[in-house]
Amino acid sequence: MKKIIHSIFETEKYQSSIQQELIAGITTFLSMAYIVSVHPQIISQTGMPFSACVTATILICFFSSAAMGFYANNPIVLGPSVSLSSFFTFTLVKSQGIPWEIALGATFWVGVIFFILSLFKIREKLALSVPNSIKNALVCGIGLFIAFIGLKDGGLIVHSDETFLKAKSLTAENSTFLIGLAITFLMLVLRLKGALLLSIVLVTLLCLPLGHLWGDKILINYEGVFSLPDWTLFAKMDLLSSLQYSFWPVLFSIAFVDLFESLGGILGIAKSGPLVSENSIQPRSLKKSLLVDAASTTWAGLVGSSSALCFLESLTGIRAGGKTGLTAVTAALLFLPFLFLSPLLAMIPHIATAPVLVVLGSYMMKSATDIEWEKPDEALPAFVMILLIPLCFSIIQGIIWGFLFYTFLKLVMGKGRDLSLYMYYLSSCCVLFLIIDLLL
Repeated sequence: MKKIIHSIFETEKYQSSIQQELIAGITTFLSMAYIVSVHPQIISQTGMPFSACVTATILICFFSSAAMGFYANNPIVLGPSVSLSSFFTFTLVKSQGIPWEIALGATFWVGVIFFILSLFKIREKLALSVPNSIKNALVCGIGLFIAFIGLKDGGLIVHSDETFLKAKSLTAENSTFLIGLAITFLMLVLRLKGALLLSIVLVTLLCLPLGHLWGDKILINYEGVFSLPDWTLFAKMDLLSSLQYSFWPVLFSIAFVDLFESLGGILGIAKSGPLVSENSIQPRSLKKSLLVDAASTTWAGLVGSSSALCFLESLTGIRAGGKTGLTAVTAALLFLPFLFLSPLLAMIPHIATAPVLVVLGSYMMKSATDIEWEKPDEALPAFVMILLIPLCFSIIQGIIWGFLFYTFLKLVMGKGRDLSLYMYYLSSCCVLFLIIDLLL
């Protein structure tokens, strides 16, 4: 058995061991297991059944991560993205009023398109043509967007007719959120493994007295622990409607956001871990990794979820010694038991996952240090992008205006040659998107 494992994952070639890879896989799982609760909490707000969202999340994490391990032999774990699920839920479905069936269909087709583009290496050429300041601004803007949702779910920020937003007076609910946020911060400072998952468990326990011993609202309702997987979302996407002309902007927006998130994740993980090929600046098995990533997005639309991508939490396993696909396969297998625990997960209130969203947003703000703030033609478009994404509650609006202002300033300053041909294509797509949106 050991010889077979060594042969499949080439652990000896990469100077690793089975034990080392197993430990790395467990570490990666603990660092990202929160997604089993967080993602269904977000995407179920579209009207999709929570238990079915849990099933979809597990299936994506399992099959995508296993494919990455066996096919690309990289220790990278995939799953539904929090930022893309927020975009799917709050921008497409809730803000624009697009039925979730059509949004799932668009997700499916984006995966197909990405798979074709990945085969011909067009996908990485498009993403690599985007200036670093814009890429970093996109990450920061999404980080603020996620953190804002966390503060909203925690009951700390509410709507105000006078000032648009305001801090809500302390209540039993948001006091619990603040205590949970403080505990989460402390665990991260102490570098406890699985801190985010442990945070969700602890804050859920803190919510048990609400509505019983203090506070006016009951947040936790016990409905059991075990149940069979809910398959009601499987193949429920509307493939034909999502291809209609009126929904092209939906396809474009999902593809646009997914393009930079997915490739940025792969390149970021490769840059921070020992995944670079010999005599090359490209990540090991980049083409295979992108093909798995694209197939995962198609699979996500099929099972009933927003797009999947490579998780930056994979770095925790890499730093624990993971060097081969065995790490990803180990993490994938650990997700399977959650298929039968959806009632238990349904007990977790939004307040319990809100601190995790705030923390994830803070992680993404590190990219702000890589923006060239001393150069106005780089800094100003980046600032606009960072500002508009959370304030407009729309990732795509930040992308469009950030791109257009960047291209405009470069052209006016006579630096048009600094822009690649692909950047002109992307800016043209932004203009086209605005025209289509206006006509609709």
